[in-house]
Amino acid sequence: MKISIYLETSVIGAYLDNGDAFRRDLTIRWWEHELDEYDVFSSPLVERELERVAEPHRTSYLQLHRRLKQLTIDDEVAILAESYIDRGIFHRNFIGDSVHVALAAFHSIDYLVTWNFGHIANVRKQARLLHFNTSAGFHTPKIVSPEMLVHAT
Repeated sequence: MKISIYLETSVIGAYLDNGDAFRRDLTIRWWEHELDEYDVFSSPLVERELERVAEPHRTSYLQLHRRLKQLTIDDEVAILAESYIDRGIFHRNFIGDSVHVALAAFHSIDYLVTWNFGHIANVRKQARLLHFNTSAGFHTPKIVSPEMLVHAT
């Protein structure tokens, strides 16, 4: 059985990111050589966020995204995301980040993969998510960057 991963918008965005060559090159290498080792998911939220990107990148991002299996955003996911906000784990201004984590938690995904260290992948947030999800009976995905999943050479 493959490890399940949820790709949040910043991972797809890094694929064509000319502003950070290290992040772009690592993401491309991981995507093209190692992504098939995982059971890969994304969501309609990621697609909506990518649709707001200007061309020339929008079309390429959406093509990458369309190859991924999609998790559904149902009522339970929305309630969990709102619970994260109500408890101060996420600020309301970052409800999308809350939904990304709620999707991965509700669907029992092993890893949420992100380059968003400010709002998603930081140890304080992960500790609060673990505490809340455990108390509420939800799975807590490990939150990592693609760099943490790349095989050592």
